[in-house]
This record gives sequence, structure tokens and C-alpha cells, in this order.
Amino acid sequence: MTNTAELLQRITVRPGQCGGRPCVRGIRIRVIDVLELLASGMSHEEILKQLPDLEEEDIRASLAYAARYMDHPRLVASA
Repeated sequence: MTNTAELLQRITVRPGQCGGRPCVRGIRIRVIDVLELLASGMSHEEILKQLPDLEEEDIRASLAYAARYMDHPRLVASA
């Protein structure tokens, strides 16, 4: 099993590609695209069939990326 640090290396952010949004392995498949497919209820197998350039670890990398960057405190102003 691949550890999180290795998975995150599969995610690239390049200013000239997809508007600087995080992509999988430098190909034009954005992390958000993978996450939206998962959220729609598609299985890993269905996603891999629809996007044949993806690998199973790319899906896990997208999830790891989302988990890593969603885990930050938010300041909320109290009234």
C-alpha cells in the first residue's frame, strides 16, 4: 500500500495547466473532476473505465489531496 506522501506526489499544480488547478500526474484530469465523479456515486472501476488514463492510485491520491487541504482551521466571527 502506498503512503500518503507518495500519493500526494501524483498531484501536480502548474500555472499554465487547467488554470493552475490541481491535476493528476500532469495530465489534464483535475482532482475536482475525480472527486465529483466519486461524489456522484461512481465506483473506482467505473471512473477508471470512463477515464482510462487514470490509475487506481490516482483516485486515492485525489482523495488524499482533498483530505490534506480541507484540514485547516476556519475563523468565524462571533456576533
